[in-house]
Amino acid sequence: MNRITTDICIIGGGSGGLSIAAGAVQMGAKVVLIEGGKMGGDCLNYGCVPSKALIASAKQAHAMSHGAKLGVADTQATVDYAAAKDHVHDVIATIAPLDSVERFEGLGVQVIQDYGRFISETEVQAGDTIVTARRFVVATGSGPFVPPIPGLDEVTYYTNENIFDLRDKPAHLIVIGGGPIGMEMAQAHRRLGCEVTVIEGAKAMGNDDPEMAAIVLDNLQAEGVNIVEGAQAEKISGTDDSITVHTPAGDFTGSHLLMAVGRKVNIDKLDLDKGGIEHDRRGLKVGDNLRSISNKKVSAAGDVAGGLQFTHVAGYHAGVLIRSMLFGLPSKQRTDHIPWATYTDPELAQVGLTQAQAEDKFGAAVETVRFEYAHNDRAIAERKTKGLIKVMVVKGRPVGASIAGHQAGELIGMWAMAIANKMKMSAVANAVLPYPTISEVNKRAAGAYFTPRLFENPTVKRVVGLVQRWLP
Repeated sequence: MNRITTDICIIGGGSGGLSIAAGAVQMGAKVVLIEGGKMGGDCLNYGCVPSKALIASAKQAHAMSHGAKLGVADTQATVDYAAAKDHVHDVIATIAPLDSVERFEGLGVQVIQDYGRFISETEVQAGDTIVTARRFVVATGSGPFVPPIPGLDEVTYYTNENIFDLRDKPAHLIVIGGGPIGMEMAQAHRRLGCEVTVIEGAKAMGNDDPEMAAIVLDNLQAEGVNIVEGAQAEKISGTDDSITVHTPAGDFTGSHLLMAVGRKVNIDKLDLDKGGIEHDRRGLKVGDNLRSISNKKVSAAGDVAGGLQFTHVAGYHAGVLIRSMLFGLPSKQRTDHIPWATYTDPELAQVGLTQAQAEDKFGAAVETVRFEYAHNDRAIAERKTKGLIKVMVVKGRPVGASIAGHQAGELIGMWAMAIANKMKMSAVANAVLPYPTISEVNKRAAGAYFTPRLFENPTVKRVVGLVQRWLP
């Protein structure tokens, strides 16, 4: 048995683990990184990267058949589904070297390609190697949750971990789950020429602002995606070529089945109990400093920290942990400034509180300002006028922003910055933006906050009247 002693041992080579490893080793710490699967984790191999690549293919196919309103004749796109998947894997291969074993070993990280598990409160074993470290970081991420639906194990089904390897275009894709993953894949496959039915046990996009979700769902339904809500999957039957999902709302039959009902954290192989690490089904039990509440040598980053499950959150956690582990500085996570986006068309993005959450927390003190894409000149020029931004404001500062519309995932960044730095609405209103751009919807939303204060204020009008009367 080999033995290694190091400063920091990281279990998991996804976004959080790689960010910590790269930062720590380049600032002088000895680092061991343990990864039993693919370097880059879920995001690179099964999640963010491949899904956005497939969405790009689908967007191109859709654009070809919807050019008439721009003066370009519609044409039916000839979709080569296998070639689209080649594009997906080429994108992954292009990015993969940045996350590779070779790159991190070149930085000075000792990489062990095996699964790690705790054998004591101060030791982790990976294959035939035992690592003793001053600090451990668990960054093993999450994977698809597959519920125990009767009959599911008797048919072929897909998750985000293998749907991108499918090369034969589904005739009719049934998606169980109406969350972000389910809706993104539903629209992409519809645009690539598949019939698509989404089955959701509650409300599709139920974690988002209902008004904003409706903008997205209306568009998906207009494109031909069949969305069935309030239909819990009770049983699955059929063959690999014809799969039927039985629900209280009826039976739905398709050629392929995608399970997209949620995520579960990857902690089963870790033997956390042997490490004296308290945990539950959501992950490790940690404090705001991301350290285990029961073993102070252990911290968590990303999905296994029990909070928001986004790649950029794992990267943010890396920064929090680097400050505390390398410099001994007090460092805690916060969540009020964390944005997220669903990459449907139109996109939906959120940061901070939704309107309902803000009203519950602040009551009458919250003011919600709105601006519709239909009044943005660039959106009009590009025929992208279906969209809305809402900003929730308390005492002149934004506490949340919701955007449904073209480039919402890009636009939400301004509000994430404003909330992170406790900026006032005046900071956004004072920004001078190039014309015409979609980003002006942010400035116009800020302007909507000041409009009644300037144009409907009798004191302002009185002052202006005096100035006009008495000053030369």
